[in-house]
Amino acid sequence: MTTMTMEELSKQIGEIDFCMLNTNGGSGRITSRPMSNNGEVEYDGDSWFFSYEDTKKVSDIGRDSGVALTFTAPPSLFGKPGIFIAVDGEARLIRDKSQFEKHWVKELDRWFPDGIDTPGILLIKVCARAIEYWDGEENGRIVPPGTDSAEKGAV
Repeated sequence: MTTMTMEELSKQIGEIDFCMLNTNGGSGRITSRPMSNNGEVEYDGDSWFFSYEDTKKVSDIGRDSGVALTFTAPPSLFGKPGIFIAVDGEARLIRDKSQFEKHWVKELDRWFPDGIDTPGILLIKVCARAIEYWDGEENGRIVPPGTDSAEKGAV
C-alpha cells in the first residue's frame, strides 16, 4: 500500500465536479444526494457546499452532523482505473455572508439567482475526519492535519 499525500489527493478531488453527500436520514436510513464540488478547489480536508435552508439534507445535518462524501473519477484514457474517495466528516451549517463571499463562484448563480443575498441560502462545511481512497493500483487512508482522531497517521 502506497500513501498519497494531501496535496496529491487535493489535485484528484479538484478534477471531480460532483460528489455524493450522505446524511443520516433518520430511522436507520442513509440519504444521498449529488452536490457540486465547484471544481478548481484546493482541498485541505474541508468541503464547502451551498444549499437552501429548507431542505432535507439541512434538517438531517441539524439532527446528526456526521456525514460522508463519496467522489468518483472515471478511468483515464490510458486504461488506469479511476479513483474512489470516501470522506468521513462532520458537517456544520454556516449562515455567515462573509463566508458565502469567500466560497462563491459565478456558476452558482444558476441555483441561487440573487447570489449570496438569495433568501434561505446557507453553506454546509464538511470537515474531514478521515479520507480513504482506492485507484485500482493503490489505496490508503489520510487523516487531515488538525483532526482530532485516535487514528491520526494510521495508513
